Amino acid sequence: MKDLSVNHLLGIKQLTENDIKLIFETADSFKKIINRPIKKVPTLRDITIANLFFENSTRTRLSFELAEKRLSADVVNFSAASSSVKKGESLIDTVNNILAMKVDMVVMRHPNPGAHLFLSKHIDAKIINAGDGTHEHPTQALLDCYSIREKLGSVSGKKVVIVGDIKHSRVALSNIYALQKLGAEVMVCGPATLIPKFIEELGVKVEHDLIKALKWCDVANMLRIQLERQDVNYFPTSREYVMQYGLTKEILEGLEKEIVVMHPGPINRGVEISSDVADSKQSIILNQVENGVAIRMAVIYLLASKIGRD
Repeated sequence: MKDLSVNHLLGIKQLTENDIKLIFETADSFKKIINRPIKKVPTLRDITIANLFFENSTRTRLSFELAEKRLSADVVNFSAASSSVKKGESLIDTVNNILAMKVDMVVMRHPNPGAHLFLSKHIDAKIINAGDGTHEHPTQALLDCYSIREKLGSVSGKKVVIVGDIKHSRVALSNIYALQKLGAEVMVCGPATLIPKFIEELGVKVEHDLIKALKWCDVANMLRIQLERQDVNYFPTSREYVMQYGLTKEILEGLEKEIVVMHPGPINRGVEISSDVADSKQSIILNQVENGVAIRMAVIYLLASKIGRD
């Protein structure tokens, strides 16, 4: 069996192109399984996985939990909002207590960038990054690229624009890394205040005009405005943002070509994307949700296969 070059999934930056392709090939097999009448396989029935969410999440946590249960792993869910972390317990104490329960793998979302790297140096369990602050969200980028591959046949050579709050988005950074490793051209688009100053150093194009960006691209990945991460106002009003950067049916129909529309969720309908676009045939948003389970099954399976071998 082919192996990943890494022992943890801390970010896309650490993965090779071959790693990503191996994850995709493995996800292809799991996608067939989750579309069967009996959706479970006994592959990981001796593995215990702890889901540690130090930030609220519904979709990502449910997707991971479903992936783990499809693989027959034992699952422990831990929500920091109602835990000893609130009482001042450190990250490493919390995790060590969970590891004392003989956990093999930790899926963690944490508000601090680098929390997963810190943890990987102190504990033996395999670690999967389910989002660290505004840094990375690797499984989201993998499922996004997998969804493009499924829809267009390949990621290589495609032009992908990421629109919206690039500054506060871990999805944007992970997507840029993954898309570039797979040979896509990447552009970011949004108000100047929501584009990081040095983003061009990553080899991406910058465009502030939504129509120009859409005319250039094959795929538009629409991000929501992350108000919970903003300490100041980055644009005057939501209405003004919608007028300049909201994707509507009228805009799509005026492009004279068909583009693929994506969104990592949760969607703010009527802000970054209108309902008729989200529900249109050009949208692959629901495919992304389905592919998220297959991709996470693949990542968990490939990392679990290394347990006890390194």
